[in-house]
Amino acid sequence: MLREKFSTAMKEAMRAKDRRRLGTIRLIMAAVKNRDISVRTESDSKVGDSEIIDILSKMVKQRNDSIKAYEEAGRLELAEQEADEIVIITEFLPRQLEESEIEVAVKQAIDDTSASGLKDIGKIMTILKGNFAGQMDFSKASAIAKNLLS
Repeated sequence: MLREKFSTAMKEAMRAKDRRRLGTIRLIMAAVKNRDISVRTESDSKVGDSEIIDILSKMVKQRNDSIKAYEEAGRLELAEQEADEIVIITEFLPRQLEESEIEVAVKQAIDDTSASGLKDIGKIMTILKGNFAGQMDFSKASAIAKNLLS
């Protein structure tokens, strides 16, 4: 379970006195706890691994956006810090699919939905997000689908 991995990684980072890693893992745990709290108002359960993967994916996307902003502003040290955090966060994510694997998955989703045009991209993306959450860049998948359908 991912929560156990976070705890173990945090303890290891404390022992190694790796402040960057420790801080990033604490950020991850705080984001998961925030989601737990927001879900708790609806029920007494905690979020599962699939939702945690979604949280981690969003954290990576936020950091990629920050890197672009920092590089444009000439703040390379901050961009480097964000890149280091991405490396740490992605350790907890499932293996990311290569572009060729994404293309195969998109073709399969097109076949499964009998998609015939750009109007069917929503159906394709729903299938991909259900089957490959946290494993692919959905913007690439969307571009591939648009390319194949047009």
